[in-house]
Amino acid sequence: MTEDEARTWVLERFGPVATERVVAFVAMVVEEAAHQNLIAPSTIPTIWERHVVDSLQLVALAGPEMHAMRWLDIGTGGGFPGMVVALVREGPVDLVEPRRRRADFLELCVARLGLGDQVRVYPTKVESVTAAARIISARAVASLENLLRGAAHCATTETRWLLPRGRLDEAEITALQKPWHFMFHVEQSVTNPESSIVVLDRVRAR
Repeated sequence: MTEDEARTWVLERFGPVATERVVAFVAMVVEEAAHQNLIAPSTIPTIWERHVVDSLQLVALAGPEMHAMRWLDIGTGGGFPGMVVALVREGPVDLVEPRRRRADFLELCVARLGLGDQVRVYPTKVESVTAAARIISARAVASLENLLRGAAHCATTETRWLLPRGRLDEAEITALQKPWHFMFHVEQSVTNPESSIVVLDRVRAR
């Protein structure tokens, strides 16, 4: 997928208004990347494919019935996926980012993009967050076991977990079934055929 194709992918799915908001945010990320390591420098030339589309593919996996539900993104970093998700959908979005400089950048983006009524930034670890969400995302942070253990208090059995994992580790899924009950399926990433997205539903501790 080229950068032009990635922009077209966003435009076709979310419309021109949302796409222009994403354009503005991407410009802020590229500018700030000169001052702190928000994303890998090698991915800046392909930021629309590697970060924007890679993030926004999660919106369809959340399902249309979840469009206005609270979304919690763990380890948002430079804004992916949580910030771009907030730019294309309705409903509140909580961004959890314990690194202070990155959290400050996210707060700046919220102010500049007019998201103050929709987005809240938590400059802390998810264990300290009290928000309850119907959708939880985490883009390649922690092990699945540590992630569920750390964020379980923010979820109910109605919560859908959207977890991009790179190559699927089937042994990790098998091990996860010992301490947790859940239903799951795996989606292939649209940006990388070798990457997977684990979708968990009805998660509860055994």
